[in-house]
Amino acid sequence: MAVKWTGGHSSSILCLDANKEGLVASGAENGDLTTWSPEGIPIGQIQFQGTDDVTCVRFSPTYPNKLYASHGEVISILDVRSLKDSIDDFHVNEEEINCLSLNETENLLASADDSGSIKILDLENKRVSRSLRKHSNICSSVAFRPQRPQSLLSCGLDMQVMLWNLQKARPLWMTNLQENETEEMGEQATSQLFNPALAHCLSVATCGNVFSCGAEDGKVRIFRVLGVKCEQELGFKGHTLGVSQVHFLPDSYLLLTGGNDGKVMLWDVSNQVGKKQKSPVKFTHRKKTKTSAYAKQKGNDNALETDEATCTELLPKLIVEHGEKVNWISYTKIKGSRNILVADQSSCISVYPLSDF
Repeated sequence: MAVKWTGGHSSSILCLDANKEGLVASGAENGDLTTWSPEGIPIGQIQFQGTDDVTCVRFSPTYPNKLYASHGEVISILDVRSLKDSIDDFHVNEEEINCLSLNETENLLASADDSGSIKILDLENKRVSRSLRKHSNICSSVAFRPQRPQSLLSCGLDMQVMLWNLQKARPLWMTNLQENETEEMGEQATSQLFNPALAHCLSVATCGNVFSCGAEDGKVRIFRVLGVKCEQELGFKGHTLGVSQVHFLPDSYLLLTGGNDGKVMLWDVSNQVGKKQKSPVKFTHRKKTKTSAYAKQKGNDNALETDEATCTELLPKLIVEHGEKVNWISYTKIKGSRNILVADQSSCISVYPLSDF
């Protein structure tokens, strides 16, 4: 049963983030940004000028009170202790920003926008150091790899996933999710044309070598980075509609996913990716993994499909019937307890405990 955090917004919440101290930030339609105490009480609010939606919020990895927010084509830096005005504003993107990512040293900020371009902002010198243009459609998500401050991943509605080294202007590696699936599935892939693999979201595990991608075809794909290229190690049907969010929990291979089908799921992919695995293994069919009694009870009507060569039988450890299309998923600890934060079409945040897992 979810706990609802209310009173912070009057319109749909679009994005979430939490800092290491349990403070939560949420961005909503019409320029609203709110900060919340770990108990779910709104403690700060700002409305940016204009009516642009707040599409992404990111806490600083080194300064818990510093917050980065994108609204329209603008990136604002805020001090959450005083949200009356922004510390700094940058207008470097040509179209609406969809996602922000900070590297661990916090000298670089990546912003992906509707034009398909990714701007790399040098925060120390307050200028754009790189403009990456390879996506032919909306760039929906970017993510710096932990422990690798010059390495960036991106995905977009052109169905492309790319690996970048910021010392170069072109991607080191790229794959088209649709073409990759078509080659491996042959004639079975024809139905896929009606449900294309538009890539919506990325999340990188703490190790920095494993990342997940959620797409419109309902599938979750797990990749491993191997030097200057990546290899898909696992693919499974996670949702009956598009996967809008993927989120690796810290220091683990536990993966949260949220979908347009109104479900939130928790997956354990550690058996597939292996914490100390050195050589790449391409997984095809595997036996069902051990799952919780809760997931077994709910599992029949959430049977996971197995496609030739690309999909693996994997059961979720947890299924939450959230009921609303998921806009964003985040994770936080509240008084030592792990919790999932979910934003949807409503103006409240839903909080689900992870105490049993």
